[in-house]
Amino acid sequence: MTHGPNNTAPESSHKRVELLKTVSRFPSLSAAGRELGLRLEAYRNVADSVVLGIALGGLPVAREVAMHLGAPFDLIIIRRLLTPDGPGSQICAVNIGGSTILDEEISLSTRPSTPLEHFISDSLAELSQREQSCRRGRPRIDLAGRIIILVDCGIRSGSTMKAAIKALRTMRPARIVAAVPVASPEGYALVTDLVDEVVCLAQPRSFGHAGLWYEDFSRPDDDHVGELLEPFESE
Repeated sequence: MTHGPNNTAPESSHKRVELLKTVSRFPSLSAAGRELGLRLEAYRNVADSVVLGIALGGLPVAREVAMHLGAPFDLIIIRRLLTPDGPGSQICAVNIGGSTILDEEISLSTRPSTPLEHFISDSLAELSQREQSCRRGRPRIDLAGRIIILVDCGIRSGSTMKAAIKALRTMRPARIVAAVPVASPEGYALVTDLVDEVVCLAQPRSFGHAGLWYEDFSRPDDDHVGELLEPFESE
């Protein structure tokens, strides 16, 4: 399958933007990951690079990218907690390779008493349980000073990538590269301003949602995520 460009933005010293307009559906998430890996060839066998897939749809894509690049592979789980000012104002807890990062607006209580405090406490417990189920006891990874290839199955509004990037920045990576097979123009523009580089295979003008751009949009459930991580040594 070919996603040929007819409008490619110029490169700069700060961001290399891959903006492709000709769009056809990918056979599957894994197939899209194999194609995306080829576009990330500059990072193949680069020391200190790590591929992180956003659960759940981004994981089959990210696994193929990591296999092609010869890079470690781990995952990000996002738990949206609150939207105090409506869409776009999400407050999240994000688990990145075994480390949980909380938005600064989250106030934790050792003895929850209010409904909100109980909700946050229960949500964080669920996030921890998901991490254990998906990562199967792998040790936490240290991302300080490393090159992060952040992979998802697509970007619609950009809110998921934004939450992941915000949490990642607290771990002091050297560079963040956002990589997706497909993105909306609006989501693409938002993410471009947040990272060092964006690599995107296709950018349809009318997006809908990510699943529309895959013939098979099957995603692993939590119980099977660990199987995707098995070929990769823990860091």
